[in-house]
Amino acid sequence: MSHDRKFFDTFMLILGALVLFAVAMIVLSEIIGGRTQEAFISEDPAVIGMTEERIKPFGTVVVEGQAEPAATPPPAKEPVAAVVAKPAPETVAVAAISGQEIYNSACMVCHMAGIAGAPKVGDAGAWTERIARGTDALYANAINGYQGPAGVMPAKGGRVDLSDEAVRAAVDYMIEASQ
Repeated sequence: MSHDRKFFDTFMLILGALVLFAVAMIVLSEIIGGRTQEAFISEDPAVIGMTEERIKPFGTVVVEGQAEPAATPPPAKEPVAAVVAKPAPETVAVAAISGQEIYNSACMVCHMAGIAGAPKVGDAGAWTERIARGTDALYANAINGYQGPAGVMPAKGGRVDLSDEAVRAAVDYMIEASQ
C-alpha cells in the first residue's frame, strides 16, 4: 500500500510540474506575442485603405435566377495604352571564338594539370598516339565524352553549352600546340 501511495505522490508531483510548466509557457508566449505582433498592426486610415484596395475581389459571380449583387461604381482607372506588338528580337551574329579562347575557358582546367588522365597541352609524347588515331576520333571523344584506360573525358569537357564547332576548334588548338 505504501508503495502505491509513493508512486501516486510522485506521479502527481510530475503531473503538477508539467501543468505548471505548460501554464508558464502559455503566459510567456502571450507576453512575447503581445509585444511583437502589436508593432505590426497599423491603424492609419491610409494604410488600411491601401490594404483593402489590394485585397478586394476583382469580380463577382452572378448565378442565373438570383438577384445581382449591388453594383458599385468601378474605380476610376487610367486610360489603357494601346497594345503595341514587340518587334521580333534581332539576330545578332556572334563573333567566332578561337580555339585558344575555348581552351582557356573550358579545357585548360584539366589539360593544363593532367587531371583524370587528360593529356597536357604541349606534351608531344602524350598527344602522339592520340593524334595518330585521327582528328575525327579526337573530335568524337571530346564531343561525346570518353572513358578508357587512358582516363576520363566528360562530354564537351562538362560544358554542354558549347557547340560542336567550338569543341572542334579547341581540339584543333590543343593538337597544334602539342605537336
